[in-house]
Amino acid sequence: MRVKLEDVCVKGTSNLKQSDVIDKTGEYPIYGAAGYIGSVDFYHQDQPYVAVVKDGAGIGRTSLHPAKSSVIGTMQYLLPKKNILPEYLCYVVRYMHLEKYFTGATIPHIYFKDYKNEAFNLDTLDRQREIVDILGKTEGIIASRQKELQKLDDLIKARFVELFGDPVYNTNDLPIRSLNELGSWASGGTPSRTVPEYFKGNIDWYSAGELNKLFLEGSVEKITEEAIEKSTTKLFKAGSLLIGMYDTAAFKMGILKEDSASNQACACITPNDEVNIIWLYYELQMMKNHFLSQRRGVRQKNLNLGMIKAFKIPIAKRDQQDEFSDFVKQVDKSKFQKYNATILSHNIYVFETRRRFICKPTLII
Repeated sequence: MRVKLEDVCVKGTSNLKQSDVIDKTGEYPIYGAAGYIGSVDFYHQDQPYVAVVKDGAGIGRTSLHPAKSSVIGTMQYLLPKKNILPEYLCYVVRYMHLEKYFTGATIPHIYFKDYKNEAFNLDTLDRQREIVDILGKTEGIIASRQKELQKLDDLIKARFVELFGDPVYNTNDLPIRSLNELGSWASGGTPSRTVPEYFKGNIDWYSAGELNKLFLEGSVEKITEEAIEKSTTKLFKAGSLLIGMYDTAAFKMGILKEDSASNQACACITPNDEVNIIWLYYELQMMKNHFLSQRRGVRQKNLNLGMIKAFKIPIAKRDQQDEFSDFVKQVDKSKFQKYNATILSHNIYVFETRRRFICKPTLII
């Protein structure tokens, strides 16, 4: 049966702030955009529910939460009706990619009124349980593959420390440079949503929430050349590094494999000859927590382009950077095989999700 999102859930709001959890104790968890924050002696919801990040970086991110818990005010409650399982609702909403509904320049927002009419296939409760089981098992396989990839990432970080020491404390006494000295900088922008044709192109247009791996290989949304010409967004060269600036996506990073654009939540450096971009990616990863501690803001802690450009880092000799980069590429050959296995599992997951929620519902046994 084809239904709209508003047919299976009702929205709820929260006025809780992260500061409301500080120095509080209790048995009932409170969640934010990045996950568990703390526990208190009260709760907002007495049944399991779905929550969507509605303000700031990471908007549209969807999560499932247990009964007797709460979320902070940057998130929207989606409370399931009796015709849908909370787990099924969560899968449905994740598939909808609600980030496409965002508005706002400085701090993006999404509103229930804008996405409540999203349509999908609603199965019987018994069939929902079967579908949730299939998708859950596929997620388990993906998680296992990702753990294997994490071990290889840990090997790369260990090699980095062996060659360059701890960059936060500059234990190898390397020369210091500001990031501003290492290349040309800019931030992205958003074409007008009132012109739908701008988002029917083939140019990758990244949000900060998509900066999740070393090399970026394709964005959720694409834009046209005209969108770039008639907006504040810019076309960044392949080999540039995107860095998230806002909230939970601050200092997420990724290197562009193709000429691409981004929204205003991303800063971009196109490096000069002093740095190898792969080395710089890992240098900044090693210093990430140090830089995040300098974020500003009360409700939402952010960085800005000026702050990032002013950050200082130790700089190794270029030939040593290149040596490390070659090591990363060798490890990446192993990662590539494991990554392909992960992608296969992910594609099965996406295929099954699409079959269930978009096409006529049939069960694969």
